[in-house]
Amino acid sequence: MSAPLDDTDFIDRDLLASRAARPAATLAPPPPMNSPTPPPAGRPPTREELESHLTAKHQQLAELKARQEAIERERVALEEARRRQAEFETGRPEMIQHLTRGLELLSRAEFTARREAEQMAKTLAGLREALEAVNALKPETWTPETWQTELTRALTTLENARMEWNSARLKWPVLNGDPGVPAGSAAPPGPAGIGGLMAGRGFGELCKLGLALTWPLAAVALLALIILTVVLLRL
Repeated sequence: MSAPLDDTDFIDRDLLASRAARPAATLAPPPPMNSPTPPPAGRPPTREELESHLTAKHQQLAELKARQEAIERERVALEEARRRQAEFETGRPEMIQHLTRGLELLSRAEFTARREAEQMAKTLAGLREALEAVNALKPETWTPETWQTELTRALTTLENARMEWNSARLKWPVLNGDPGVPAGSAAPPGPAGIGGLMAGRGFGELCKLGLALTWPLAAVALLALIILTVVLLRL
């Protein structure tokens, strides 16, 4: 009868011994792709191997340069975006402030110009009426019986026209031949404005100025004088 089989009979002890004696360098991982194969140990690299190494380094440098250029483009784009964002954040409130202030100033200027235009229209109407009244005076049509009455009326018309003219000169300095003063910029009604109006004027001009300021009372007094004269002539 044969002896029983042992498990160790199926193990190749020679194969195990050869594997154990294999150097550790043979167990190193394979070189990465695109990397030149290192020369075998124990001899210097050949020319072809050096050229392969150099080509691989050139490729790596080209890839790094392309990556650097891409990163630089991204950096420039981010810098431009940051600059534009900062310009928007500072420009928006600035323009809102400028436009709001401009609208307020122009609205005030428009209101002032409109008011001055209305005042100028009234002054123009008064000057036209005074001119028509003066042009309507026809001394050649006066008769010996009515010439005194007509003369009184004519003098009253001239005085009213003169007061209208002086009043217009006070309101609109451009009528005085002063091109540096804008039309409608009348003197302020305060003490400074009154002092400016009286400065440099003679006695006659001051009298005319006072008459222009009090022409309603003067007109009433003149009308009363005319009525009194007519009544006395009839007696």
